[in-house]
Formats: sequence, structure tokens, C-alpha cells
Amino acid sequence: MSGNEERGHGSRSEKEFLAERFEAHRGHLRAVAYRMLGSLSEADDAVQEAWFKLSRSDTGGVQNLGGWLTTVVGRVCLDMLRTRRTRHEEPLDDLDARGVRAPEPLVSSASGVDPEQEVLLADSVGLALLVVLETLTPAERLAFVLHDLFAVPYEEVAPVVGRTPTAARQLASRARRRVQGGAPAPDADPARQREVVDAFLAAARDGDFDGLVAVLAPDVVVRSGAVVVRGAADVAAGAQTYAHLARVSRPALVNGVAGVVVVEGGRAVRVLAFTVADGRIAAIDMVSDPGLLDRLDLTVLDVDG
Repeated sequence: MSGNEERGHGSRSEKEFLAERFEAHRGHLRAVAYRMLGSLSEADDAVQEAWFKLSRSDTGGVQNLGGWLTTVVGRVCLDMLRTRRTRHEEPLDDLDARGVRAPEPLVSSASGVDPEQEVLLADSVGLALLVVLETLTPAERLAFVLHDLFAVPYEEVAPVVGRTPTAARQLASRARRRVQGGAPAPDADPARQREVVDAFLAAARDGDFDGLVAVLAPDVVVRSGAVVVRGAADVAAGAQTYAHLARVSRPALVNGVAGVVVVEGGRAVRVLAFTVADGRIAAIDMVSDPGLLDRLDLTVLDVDG
């Protein structure tokens, strides 16, 4: 098929053909943007901006449109992250004491991930990972997301961050160390994850300190806004708090891992995501920002209003 035939393809206009090609990449681009921004609405804005840039660009010489669009979305997200930091646009409730914003959780039924979320959650983009990504500089976050999560070569990452390939490699390396220290890879078996979380909740309901310690990793970390608690003994000491949450929580998958949604009066008031690694809970990440929780679709949890 010739270039003209490919672009024209009957009565379709050039723009219609370009839009069709863009739509084929939309899911991937949204996944990139979600990892960069931690927000679905902002990710959608970034993808839309990428479409505007594509529609105004001459891409005749582009051999790999998917790769080109990935770097375009990366650049758009980098600008958004830098603007977010310099203008302090977020409501204060979204930030913890370190100035770190809570990411938007993706909640689905405990029985399985919503098909629309599968692309977004590929590569186990757990809430713990997004929380750690929020602590990185914009350039570190971009280098890590593009290279480590989407295999973009450093030679293509470098011009986006305005650095040399060697400097881009160093950015990703620093980010990787932070991620490995704060977001361990979860166990692959969802059923096993749920067993461990259920054991934790049962021990919490019973006020069973030893039972809690038994399912917690020694260096477990709990992150809830400005509050960070580390160590199995200190986390287990909060059993009374977890007992209340356990009584009013509904099982769910939170960003693809075992979690719960705390529901009171038909509204989500807290989301907890558990990172289960090597059969124990290595991290618990909580989101309690009403602005994020009010967007959740609770019908997947069979919650009555």
C-alpha cells in the first residue's frame, strides 16, 4: 500500500486517519501519564495535550509513532509536574508534611481488576510505588518511568529532561534506589495476598498483638498522609485503630493488590492498599483525601447508599 493510499484510505481525511492511529496508542499513553502524575484526570489532560501536539506536527518522517507519542506525553507530564511544584496548585489537604501529594487510587472488585484498568495497572503499579514516585524530583520521575517501566532508551529520555544520556541514566538510578527501598515488589498470587490481609484484619478486630506482628514484615512501613509509622511492633501497637477500620471495611483490589475500602454512611472515607511481599505485609498505604475518595465508584464493592 502506498503512503497516499494508507493516509487517504477511501474517503477518510488525513486528520481522521491520524486520530485513528492516536486512539490505538491512547491506553498506553494514559498508563504512562498516570505513572508520571498519579492522577487519572491529569493523565487524561496530558494525553489530550499530546493529541493537540500530534495534530499540529509533521510526523511524516516519524518511524515509530508510539515511541514518539510516549516521549511527547513524558514531556507534557514533566512540564505539569514542574508547574505543580512551582505554583503550589494543589489544595493543602492533598499534601502531607513533606509536601508529597497523595496519588489517586484505582479501586476494583476483590474478585478481579476492571478490564478498563488492566492497561493502567500493567507492571504492578501499586499505590506504594505511586507514593514513592511522588517523592522524586520531576526529572527523576520521568527518567525512571520512561526507562524502567516503559523501556524507553536513555538516548530518547535525555532530550526530554534536557540532559545527556549519562545524566539521564543517573537520574533513573537515583530514582530506582528510592523505589526499591520504599516500594517492594508484591507477591504475585492475589489469593495469597488476600489471605495475609484477612489475617491482619482478623487480628486487628481481636486486638491480637502477636497475631498482627506475625503477618507484618519486621521493617513494615505504614504511610497515611503526614503520618509514617515503621516497624512491626509500632504498627501492631495501633491495633485499636485498625480494629475500627476492619469492622467497617470492604475487601477490594487497590491498584491491583489486596486492599480494603473503609465505608461509612455509604461513602468511602479511607482506602488502604497492602503490599504483601514474601508472605508478610511490607507496606500499608492509606488515602483519606475526600477529593480523591469521592471519585471512587463504590458499585464495584456492592456498597449500599
